[in-house]
Amino acid sequence: MPDDLPVSRSWVLPAAELTERFSRSSGPGGQGVNTTDSRVELSVDLARSGSLPESVRDRVLDRLAGRLVDGVLTVVASEHRTQLANRKAARERLAQLLREAAAPPPAKRRPTRPTRGSKERRLGAKKRRGDIKRGRQGRFD
Repeated sequence: MPDDLPVSRSWVLPAAELTERFSRSSGPGGQGVNTTDSRVELSVDLARSGSLPESVRDRVLDRLAGRLVDGVLTVVASEHRTQLANRKAARERLAQLLREAAAPPPAKRRPTRPTRGSKERRLGAKKRRGDIKRGRQGRFD
């Protein structure tokens, strides 16, 4: 497994900034669940990361503020039976989370006005609906 974690084409987290911790998993594994440390916690210190581009740093820290503990982002994987599979899952999950947080904000919506045709269609539908309801009253005007 490569040590560095590619987040995007221009952003790669070096292995020195990643911290892996292993513990016993509560998930699948049968008899081996009590003896193997297959659960993986992958952490990266985003607040002090040297690989995080300055143009993206504030956006990432702001968007992930609810998940950070002292500037450290931690991802946990324990759904697989083997430690290697959980390591891969944690790395993929961390990269996806960072990609989404670093994505530029969507373009502002330009407010538009309804067209004359759409106004006429709306008013015509209201008129037809009113005529239907008026026809149910049982009186003839």
